[in-house]
Amino acid sequence: MSAPAGCQLVGRWRIVEADLWDRDYLDLCGPAAIVIGAEGRGEIAFGAMHATLDIEYSRSSIGFAWTGFDEGDEISGEGAAELLDDGFIEIEFEYHNGDDAVLKAKREPFSTAC
Repeated sequence: MSAPAGCQLVGRWRIVEADLWDRDYLDLCGPAAIVIGAEGRGEIAFGAMHATLDIEYSRSSIGFAWTGFDEGDEISGEGAAELLDDGFIEIEFEYHNGDDAVLKAKREPFSTAC
């Protein structure tokens, strides 16, 4: 599915905080980030986890299923992200049969919305 015209979340976002993990963990293997592509795909990486996203869009929010690896273990789950009034996005990130986390991200300066 392609992003709708005027989608405000497409781009690269730097994950800056989480309710379950500190900043050192988030950036363990590189800068924590979520990339929201315009053609139904994206990526998220933080800590030792890296996953691909299968995205459904609305103008100021997305929903996604994700699959990836964390320390070599295959993992999956679901999530959503919503644009906040302050320009950040709030990401609800759920592991299947595991933790739920809330992440906050800001747009990378070189990344623009669609």
